[in-house]
Amino acid sequence: MDKLTALSAFAALSQGNRLDAFRLLIKAGDQGLAAGEIADALEVKQNTMSASLSVLHQAGLVRNQRQGRSIRYFVDMGGLRGLLAFLMEDCCGGNPDLCRPILDDIACC
Repeated sequence: MDKLTALSAFAALSQGNRLDAFRLLIKAGDQGLAAGEIADALEVKQNTMSASLSVLHQAGLVRNQRQGRSIRYFVDMGGLRGLLAFLMEDCCGGNPDLCRPILDDIACC
């Protein structure tokens, strides 16, 4: 991930509803959530949530899939991995053992 893409991702996550939606989608895993389900869970108007999800999508952090009349959203794991890799790229001055506790903390099942 390059710096401009990382900045776009950080900008997308810098608003409360978008950050909450992103974290909710991480919890949802492979099943994802419909836009209406996200809006209901976060008690946000559906049009507001739709705009927030669009920003996350444009930043490469979520992907979507049309299912009938609704759109289901999923975390884009490639985008998330890219952002984490960008942050950790030069971790610990070339001494990866110092970063191991951080990596262990964020390691997924």
